[in-house]
Amino acid sequence: MTGSSETSGGVAVGNGGRIPALNWQDAHRTVIQLRYGDLDAMGHVNNARYAEFLEVARMDMSRALDLRDADDRSVLARLELDYVREIRLGQEVVIETLIERVGRTSWTGVARILADGVPCAFARSVQVSVDAGGVPAVIPASFAARVARVTVRAAGPA
Repeated sequence: MTGSSETSGGVAVGNGGRIPALNWQDAHRTVIQLRYGDLDAMGHVNNARYAEFLEVARMDMSRALDLRDADDRSVLARLELDYVREIRLGQEVVIETLIERVGRTSWTGVARILADGVPCAFARSVQVSVDAGGVPAVIPASFAARVARVTVRAAGPA
């Protein structure tokens, strides 16, 4: 792939196919403040910090969408991360988050991490709704209604 945007399986993708071209304009945005402790010996953000940043973004999105335990009592079941380019101290880091799918007992979120407006990583996570005992539970109907504005939408005809 040599272009900045191509199609793979009907989904437009950018950055060599590693970050899908979704309706990112609808995404929830979270600004991450970098700290010196986020860096590794090479002077860029340590790869393990990306997962922490994504957790901060999920919590921020939950607050912004007014999701409470009654709407979303979930645990992280899966996290996939594609690293595209490094992030360095001094860059403005923003995480854009969309909800890709809401199922019966789980939901999938996608996020892209940008530094100074340039996509640096793409993540997909699966959250499983659980009851007080940690057993998978049906996601309340209110959840889908609350996340509707940050849901992935199908691309229109090209």
